[in-house]
Amino acid sequence: MDPTPVVDVIAVDHIYVAVRDFERSLRFYDAVMRILGFRKGTMPVAGEPHAHYFNRVTQYTIRPAHSADAHDPYRAGLHHLCFRVATRADVDAVVAALRAIGVDAGAPVTFPEYAPDYYATFFSDPDGIRLEVVAHRRLRSLVRDHWDELTEFEDPLRKAGLL
Repeated sequence: MDPTPVVDVIAVDHIYVAVRDFERSLRFYDAVMRILGFRKGTMPVAGEPHAHYFNRVTQYTIRPAHSADAHDPYRAGLHHLCFRVATRADVDAVVAALRAIGVDAGAPVTFPEYAPDYYATFFSDPDGIRLEVVAHRRLRSLVRDHWDELTEFEDPLRKAGLL
C-alpha cells in the first residue's frame, strides 16, 4: 500500500445525531451549545426539523430519530463525543455553567490513564449520548507543532522521539 496520504483532513466537519424527542433535545442542546459558544441554524432537511449547531470549525446537528431505541454507548457505534477547550479553567467554567442549567456534569478531574494532563468532564444528553469537554493537552500540541515530522503511520510520536 502506498504510504502517501491522498488528502490532509483538517477537521471533523459535522456530527449528525438522531434524537428520540426532538423538542426535549432542542431545550437541552440550545442551552448546552450556547455555553460552548456555538450558533444555531434551523433549516429543515427533507421536510424534517433539524437544529444545526456550529462554531468556526464543527457543526453538530440533531434531527428526529425514526425509532425509539435508546442510545447505548457500549454497543457498536458512537461511544462518546468530546469537545476540546483551551484550558483547565475553561473546563471548570463549562461544568459550573452546565450545572447551573441543571445538567448533571461530572466533577472535572484528571484522567492519568489517558494522559498526565487529561482534564475533563463527562455528561449525557437526554438520549444517553455521552458528551465530554476536555482541556487542550500536551499531546495535541505535540501533534500540531511537529506534524510534518510525524512520518510513520503507527506510533509516530514515539518513533519521532517526542514521547
